Amino acid sequence: MSELLRLLDVRQEADADSWSGAAAGPAGKRAYGGQLAAQTLAAACRTVPADRPPTNMHLQFLRAGDAATPVRYTVTRVYDGRTAATRRVDSYQGERLLTTASVSFAATLPGPEHGHRGSPPGDPETLARTGPAGPAPSLPLDELDIRISDTGTGTGFVRRLWWRTTVRLPDDPLVHTLIAVYVTDVYMIDPALRVHGHSMAARTHRSGTTDTAIWLHRPVRADRWNLLETSSPAAARGRGVVTGSLIGVDGAIAATLVQEGLIAERE
Repeated sequence: MSELLRLLDVRQEADADSWSGAAAGPAGKRAYGGQLAAQTLAAACRTVPADRPPTNMHLQFLRAGDAATPVRYTVTRVYDGRTAATRRVDSYQGERLLTTASVSFAATLPGPEHGHRGSPPGDPETLARTGPAGPAPSLPLDELDIRISDTGTGTGFVRRLWWRTTVRLPDDPLVHTLIAVYVTDVYMIDPALRVHGHSMAARTHRSGTTDTAIWLHRPVRADRWNLLETSSPAAARGRGVVTGSLIGVDGAIAATLVQEGLIAERE
């Protein structure tokens, strides 16, 4: 099994609605937020029939976790209807509550559709393999191909992050969704600093995700090119908001994302 798939394969504990997520390491480093988000979604999905895929997740980061310690996820079955379901998921290391999230599920129903942009700008194959825009957390970068092509400055700054996996993946749509959630937290709050000429990599500001939400519109193929396009519409009080779209190579918007993060000046 690849390292990426191992990290997303939560294991059931003695309690039927309690799951354990593997640690990525190293010791003493802060746990990667994308891993907590993806494992949260994986735990919630284990309690819902496969004919009701996830439609959205809203997750709040309460405390920093230790990257070398496994995380326990407890799932509360908030609602089960004929075509929809809702779960609450809390994550812990020991007795420390790290995150709390709500996840919604719904059966696929016929209805009007929109959200196709046409071909995304640029060709990722012509870009150099850059990796994340800064020192990455504990990511299996040998299993992820990340290429960045930013545009604009100031309030016109746009982060264009192309990504795909480089390992063989099963056809299970949930696996591809989990990987997408995992990747989308890679320095996503950075555009809120870039508007002002700063960056998370420079460490001139205290930065980190405080709140993230994702709406899942269409299936994702993690082993094909995907474009995460993000920008920051507003920042104040030491916090910034970033909005984004996850777009396939066919131009279809697969997900919409909103993230709030800390961007406070260091004392």
